Amino acid sequence: MALEPLAVGVCSWSLQVKSVPELTGLLHQLGVDVVQIACGDPHHADWEEGENLPAAARAAGFRMTGAMLGFPGEDYTTPQTIQQTGGFGNPATRAERLERLAWALDRTLALGLQDLMLHAGFIPEPGDPDRKPFLDTLGQVSAMAQAKGVTIAFETGQETADLLRLTLDELKCPNLKVNFDPANMLLYDKGDPLRAVEILGPDIRSVHVKDAKRPKVPGTWGEEVPLGQGEVNIREFLRTLVKIGYQGPLCVEREVGDQAGRLGDVAHGIRYIRECLAG
Repeated sequence: MALEPLAVGVCSWSLQVKSVPELTGLLHQLGVDVVQIACGDPHHADWEEGENLPAAARAAGFRMTGAMLGFPGEDYTTPQTIQQTGGFGNPATRAERLERLAWALDRTLALGLQDLMLHAGFIPEPGDPDRKPFLDTLGQVSAMAQAKGVTIAFETGQETADLLRLTLDELKCPNLKVNFDPANMLLYDKGDPLRAVEILGPDIRSVHVKDAKRPKVPGTWGEEVPLGQGEVNIREFLRTLVKIGYQGPLCVEREVGDQAGRLGDVAHGIRYIRECLAG
């Protein structure tokens, strides 16, 4: 089922669901049928449906924008722990994570999708001796995905927009794109999200709509907050997306609080986005 431009939806993991019927029920409660779905790595975040997830999700009637992959062992306790454990950053875990990627590419296709989102890890700066092996790994990611007809969208936040722009330009891989999360840029303290939209605009494939405040102490996390209560300036963020010609989905993400609290915040977020778009 095709998505209309700027279709408003939600990230499945934000609702802390464990099964397709539970997800279907909460989407109905929220009044949306658009979802970016966690692909459910059996070593990390499996669904109750297990290997039957793709068939169950396709039969459920909701519209999926793409799949999301998280890796076993990623530790978000502090910015420092995720720098050490995130994505393809650690050379010691790259081979295993490429195997997880191969599984996720097949899962993406089984879901009837062509987009897979993930965190690449902290991209080394030019001059760092690990930059070339890191970019070589991202080149492998691209080649594996291209062989399956899948587009990979790296989620923003763990690097500045300038560094991500430089990296994409250097890689020259047409199937490597951006899953833009404005709040992550604040949580990691990596620059101005509105400027980042302008820099990354042509390669923004999908968007997580999330709000946050910058960290008060350097080297610590910022604070994730409900939409409109942070420093992103969501209204202007959406205007900027429209200005650069973005027509893809807008999936609300909420990663703090219990399920009931998240559900309320997501419902508020959906209303807030629709109000902003209408205005």
